[in-house]
Amino acid sequence: MRITPDFITHLEPDEIFVFGSNLAGMHGGGAARIAYERFGAEWGVGVGPTGQCYAIPTMQGGVDTIRPYADDFILYATRHPELVFLVTRIGCGIAGFTEEEIAPLFAAARDLTNVALPKGWR
Repeated sequence: MRITPDFITHLEPDEIFVFGSNLAGMHGGGAARIAYERFGAEWGVGVGPTGQCYAIPTMQGGVDTIRPYADDFILYATRHPELVFLVTRIGCGIAGFTEEEIAPLFAAARDLTNVALPKGWR
C-alpha cells in the first residue's frame, strides 16, 4: 500500500500530484497553489491533468458533486499504470470537508498499486 507523504516538495518524473481545485482553475491557495507554483498545474484548468498534476474540483458544492470527478480520476489512474499518483487530502483544507466525507470517494483506488492515498484513507 502506498501512502501519500504529508509534504510533497519534489516529484519523480513518473509521479503526479493530485490536488483539490476549483472549477475555474484559480490555484490561489493550499495544495492547488503548490501544484501551480511547483508542479505545472495550469491556471484556468480546474479539472484533470496538466503538468505533473491532476486537478479534482472540490469547491462547487457538496460531496456528491465531487464524486464524478473522483471517479474520473480513478479511471484515469487505471488507464495510466506507468504513472504514480500522489493523492493529497483533497477537499479537507480550504473546501472544508472532513476526511471521513472524502476518503470513501477513493475506495476504488485503494487496490490500485499506482495510487498513493493519505494515511487513514486506506
